[in-house]
Amino acid sequence: MRGDGLYSRVIAWLKVVLPLAALALLSTLFLFSSGRDPLENVPFADTLEGGGTILEGVAAPQYSGTTQSGDLLTMTAERARPLQGGDIAADALVAQLRMKDGSAIDLTATLGTLRNGERRIHLDQGVIITNSLGYRLETQALVSDIDRTAAESLAPVQGEGPLGTLEAGKMQILPADADGAVQMLFTGGVKLIYQPPAKDNDP
Repeated sequence: MRGDGLYSRVIAWLKVVLPLAALALLSTLFLFSSGRDPLENVPFADTLEGGGTILEGVAAPQYSGTTQSGDLLTMTAERARPLQGGDIAADALVAQLRMKDGSAIDLTATLGTLRNGERRIHLDQGVIITNSLGYRLETQALVSDIDRTAAESLAPVQGEGPLGTLEAGKMQILPADADGAVQMLFTGGVKLIYQPPAKDNDP
């Protein structure tokens, strides 16, 4: 009986101590993480540091983070490799931005360059922009922030949208407005060829 009583007391004691220990551990984790800038390191930099052959780069790097407004940014590439001056080049880059309202913007480029000291990624050698509103646009070069939802083309854009084919000298992706919607602004000689939606033929 004394053994059973001791066992019961130990179990009861553990039920109190273990949750407190877990709470203390979580508090410590949050304490250490709260003082750290989530964009302190350039994306893919930690992957390169952990790679074996740094001069050749590493295959299939991944990056995931959130913007200042809480949107989710993920980036993947076929290969990341270091450049002079601390820059990082990413071949066949795919960037996906998922907004809190459920909308999305995808960017794909032949080459992406993360420049040392900048919180922007430069996409070059052919960029494709698609979004959940039905736009599919192409441009030669584009620069995008990595800590907020903002981007702009560095060359004319052309493609298709919900209203038809579109050409413009410049395109900007602007941060969310008061309604929480991300905007796409076209300037510099905008040309739109309207294509009315197809209607089903009556039987």
